[in-house]
Amino acid sequence: MIRLFNVYYPIRTLILLIGEVLIVATSFLLGTVLVLREDTYYALRNDDGFYKILGVTVLVLLCSHGLDLYDTARLNTKGELYFRLLLLLGVLAFILAGVAKVHPDFLLGYGPSTVVRSGSSAVGLIILTVALFGWRVGFAWLIQLPILVERVYVLGTGERAQRVVQGLRQNPELGVEIASWTGKMEGAVTRDSVAAHLMEVVHKQKVHRVIVAMPDRRGTIPMRELLDLRLHGVKIEEATSWLEKISGKIEVENLYPSWLVYGLGFRRSTPFIMVRRAISVIISLIGLILALPLIPFIILVIRLDSKGPVFYTQTRVGRGGRLFKVVKFRTMRQDAEAASGPQWAGDHDPRVTRVGKFLRASRLDEIPQLWCVLKGEMAFVGPRPERPEFIEMLSKEIPYYGVRHMVRPGLTGWAQVKYKYGSTVEDAREKLQYDLFYIKNASIGLDLLIMFLTVKIVLLGRGAQ
Repeated sequence: MIRLFNVYYPIRTLILLIGEVLIVATSFLLGTVLVLREDTYYALRNDDGFYKILGVTVLVLLCSHGLDLYDTARLNTKGELYFRLLLLLGVLAFILAGVAKVHPDFLLGYGPSTVVRSGSSAVGLIILTVALFGWRVGFAWLIQLPILVERVYVLGTGERAQRVVQGLRQNPELGVEIASWTGKMEGAVTRDSVAAHLMEVVHKQKVHRVIVAMPDRRGTIPMRELLDLRLHGVKIEEATSWLEKISGKIEVENLYPSWLVYGLGFRRSTPFIMVRRAISVIISLIGLILALPLIPFIILVIRLDSKGPVFYTQTRVGRGGRLFKVVKFRTMRQDAEAASGPQWAGDHDPRVTRVGKFLRASRLDEIPQLWCVLKGEMAFVGPRPERPEFIEMLSKEIPYYGVRHMVRPGLTGWAQVKYKYGSTVEDAREKLQYDLFYIKNASIGLDLLIMFLTVKIVLLGRGAQ
């Protein structure tokens, strides 16, 4: 795996992405050459041809990202993959046809002839269709080669070890094959038997990495054997760090306080805080300016739909445990919690108004929170601010829950883009694990990545409640 923006990505995924960048650019370049022939150089040099090819390449990558073509967890079968590829090509053809109709100068080619420009794009699209399908088939064969597969031994027998094994099996893009794990041993599990099984598997199957996932470290881990393997080139890694890499979260169960104290991350420099704050203010100002034309219409439909105030304020817990008032457009009935008291929103919540459902799905109800960001009570990116009534309860149920108050809460965040809306203690536990990952690995690059992913989630209406 490779680390970008403090997030780990499988090298296979990056190879897939780079391969498709080259394929898209080459396909439209060939389309231009086949149609324009000797005039190709003129079109590329004097008609911004290279920039147009770059623009089409970026468009294809964005559409592929929107269709989850780089998210193997959402592609269950080859049939679904090929369907989404066809959908991608159909969307691209529709966009290019629209550009040819409205502004043909944006297409590849030269001169005023729309036929020539459309022909270059059409031929490029045909080449891209064949090349994309061929690349995906070839890539699927390529990643099965033994030289590109890493064999791993999972040292552990408990629930934590099972989570590691399950996580590796559910993420084939990692290129990891489980040679064996301690849970497959026969007979009593002792230090000597574990050591014997470990060394036997490592030598017979040429294991590249050992992941230590034993809950009780004292007297059970074969340290002498692990040191010997380490000195002979086998990588030794602790389960918490490996789970962090493959899942983008830090598991709170069996998490040792020393790991938080001595581990890398959880650092905030003054320049980082200042730059991060400046980015939050600039983006919030831009968001408010863009939203100004919509605000009168939102106010009007809320007024017409149900009785009550347009804005809804609620006490939330911010950085350092300080309380502040978060402001949203009202999406529930005025008396939503009069009888039940504070409670999480659920699926098909009867308290939500008709207009409120649309505002929540489109995230328009959160526009007023941009004012909270400008005031410094929130950041644009950070953990979701929670109500004090829930904080007290969750702090008792979930270890390390208070760590999320190290930073300002955010309008969007790593937990919001990686996990659905939470309405149970287990959901809160899961989201905390993503929040811990964000707090540990916070960087400007990670913030920008979260903002980029947020746009996709908002456009597709995912995670709304």
